[in-house]
Formats: sequence, C-alpha cells, structure tokens
Amino acid sequence: MGKGESGTCEEKSRILIVGGTGYMGRRFVRASLSLGHPTYVLFRPFAGLDIEKLQMLFSFRNAGAHLVKGSFDDKESLVAAVKQVDVVICAIAGNHIRSHAIPEQMKLVEAIKEAGNIKRYLPSEFGIDPDKMMDAIEPGNVTFIDKRVVRRAVEAAGIPYTYVSANCFAGYFVGGLAQLGRLTPPSDKVFLYGDGNVKAIWVDEDDVATYTIKSAVDPRTANKTVYIRPPANILSQRDVIELWEKKSDNLLEKISLSRDEFLNLMKGQNLAEQIGMTHFYHMFFDGCLYNFEIGEEGREASQLYPDVKYTTVDAYLDRYLIL
Repeated sequence: MGKGESGTCEEKSRILIVGGTGYMGRRFVRASLSLGHPTYVLFRPFAGLDIEKLQMLFSFRNAGAHLVKGSFDDKESLVAAVKQVDVVICAIAGNHIRSHAIPEQMKLVEAIKEAGNIKRYLPSEFGIDPDKMMDAIEPGNVTFIDKRVVRRAVEAAGIPYTYVSANCFAGYFVGGLAQLGRLTPPSDKVFLYGDGNVKAIWVDEDDVATYTIKSAVDPRTANKTVYIRPPANILSQRDVIELWEKKSDNLLEKISLSRDEFLNLMKGQNLAEQIGMTHFYHMFFDGCLYNFEIGEEGREASQLYPDVKYTTVDAYLDRYLIL
C-alpha cells in the first residue's frame, strides 16, 4: 500500500474495463495503467477486419494490460472474467442501452452479482446524471430512463457502485463552441442557445478517465455519485465563444435561438438527432449540468483529487488554432 499524491493511502486494485476499445474505454485503460493498477480488458472473440481495434488490443497488451476473452452472449465467460478482478468499469457505447430491449449492461450486472467478489462497479454513464433528469422531454428522456433501470438493478443486487457524471465531453462540445453538428470552431457565425449565459461544465475526456479511475478505488466514493466539476471549466456557452474569439482574433456573428426556435429545429430530424438535440436543450437552456447542489449522496472530483492537473477549456482551445 502506497501513499497517494492526494495524501490518502491508495491500494492498487485489479480493474476490468468493458468496452476498452471504445471512445472512453481506451482512455480508461490508459489511465488505469498510468495509475499503476493491474488492468484487464474484456474483448470478444475476434472476427472481421477491424484492424484498428485489433491493433489497439495489441497496444494494450504491450503496455501491460491483461486481455480477457468474454462475450455478452456467454454468461459463463463474463462471470469468469469478473472473478479475476476487484473493480469493473463499463464503457460500452450508448447504443447498447435501448428502451425496447434488455440492455447488455444488465447481463454484466447479473454476472457481477453471480461472481460475488466485486468491490466496485461503475456502469456506463459519464454524462448527465440520469437521476436529475426525471422531467426530461421526449425523445431524449429514453437515455435517462434506461440508465436509471441499470442503476436500480445494481442497487437491488447489492453491488457496491460509483456513478460518474462527467458533463460535456470537451472533444464534442468545446471545439465546435457547442454548435450542433460541428467539432471545430465556425469562422463566421455562431448560434447561441437563448442568451448563451447558462452555465455548463466542459471536461477533457482524458481528465474524465483519470478522475474515474481514482474514484473507482476510493472508499470515499463508495455508493456515491461523483460529479466532475473542474472550477475553471464551469463556463457558459458565451464564455467559451469569447475565449475562442480572443485566441483566434476573430469576432463571430452571434445569432440567438429561443427555446421555441430550438424545439422547432428538432422537428423532422431522425430519432438519433432528436435525442441528441434534447440533451442540448436541457444543458444549454435549463442548465441541467449545474443547476443543483451536490448533496450528501455526491462527491466532487476536483475537490477529492486536487493533485490532478486538469486541462482548462482555455488551454483545450489552443489545439484548434492550427485548423
């Protein structure tokens, strides 16, 4: 047992990442290895021609991770994988959580329950806290309904858990200045949601991974929700736009969209686009990321781990100057 930078004793845990080759999963793998935990990556028996995924698995193994074969269609393989570790972090993509079918996460919950050895489970969330979204509008509410189903199943099974609410992923929101359908800054005009002054929280995905791994083995976060709220990154959309304008020396035309105008834009979009736009609506009109206090059932990541030198939005924007 060693002394952690934050002043608490940190025991290394065997951590299994499910969905390790995905957008967040690969970051969890790297963060777990970087923090010195024996790291396990679940992978399905390989088939097809996905060379990037195959090479990523090789890179994990070369970096010291253990590759564990398993499948959601084979409960015995899931149970066997879970029995090798102390902590399970699920990072399967959102399209695995569907209101019209049994979520694949539920199969993992059942395997963890049967194995009976897991000290902590982190279900696949890492966005808006679904328990704060009881009044979310359709069709985006389906995301939160399904995540709550998983949460309640975890709790009913008596599995120790940590839920992580990471808010806005910087890669999807910061570069595009929160513009729908953009990942890079616009050069001429920008749409504001309302007056653009509603506070949101913007977090580098690699920082999400570091905070997640730290919270996964921290006794202070057992059966709690961890909210990632780096103080310098609690900014409105207008704040982020103004940071970019200063860096790029380019003043953008600002066009305000009212609530009704935004909701009208949703009409005629396909279901996936409508779900995403619903989330935008709640984040940038209702302020759902920051319009509540963290109570006794929650913890704030940057306060728990002041040793983490997180990336500020200001610094994150620098990468877009060359585009």
